[in-house]
Amino acid sequence: MDDIQPYLDGIFRWVHVIAGITWIGLLYFFNWVNSAFAPTLDADSKRKVVPELLPRTLFWFRYGALWTWVSGALLIAVTFYHGKLMWDDGESHWGALPFVMLAITFGGVLVYDMLVKSVLATPQAAFWGGWLLTSGLFVFYRESIPEVGYRGALIHIGAMYGTFMAFNVWMRIWPAQQKIITAIKNGEAPDGALVKLAGGRSKHNTYMSFVLVFAMLNEYSSAWSQATYVIPACFLVAFALCNFCYKKAAQVPGF
Repeated sequence: MDDIQPYLDGIFRWVHVIAGITWIGLLYFFNWVNSAFAPTLDADSKRKVVPELLPRTLFWFRYGALWTWVSGALLIAVTFYHGKLMWDDGESHWGALPFVMLAITFGGVLVYDMLVKSVLATPQAAFWGGWLLTSGLFVFYRESIPEVGYRGALIHIGAMYGTFMAFNVWMRIWPAQQKIITAIKNGEAPDGALVKLAGGRSKHNTYMSFVLVFAMLNEYSSAWSQATYVIPACFLVAFALCNFCYKKAAQVPGF
């Protein structure tokens, strides 16, 4: 396994970046371009454009999400678990708390789904509650699991968000959009609850993507390795930057 690990790492990383570009690029298209364009269409135009455009776009969107998540999980398994990069001293230290971290990363999506249906249901609660919970998890990993290095803690925040985002695409956004597109094709008004669900989860994904990309790019940076309490500030800056992009998108005019 050690002999082929560098090759697997290269292949999985390549797939991860290609799939991620496809997924996140379309995510930004939906949230910053199509969200401003769609309301300008009249009913007849929507009936013609939406059933032709969105199914094609959502195909690449959801499979981009799938392969980004699969290749990311494989990368963590090969590089951080087998390659032991998640440990400060390069030796495995599996125990109760590391397994708790693993469970939160890949199973915490069920808790996320419950929270956004209840206490984090409003945009303000999702913004501040999401930031506080994410920051708290990172500090917990660094302070309570000392064997887990900075890289291991940060990449598991990114993987957790990637899992949340992929779940949203396949289990919330795509099922809702299928019904929305069908209603528009039939000349009917789509269910407002479905529109709110798809739009809300897509917005969550957009905010999370800023932290996800930060985690992916900065888990290699030694400059941040001792900055446990600076990283939450970086998460907040990422959320604020996404908020700025939303405001800017609403101001971009057509011809």
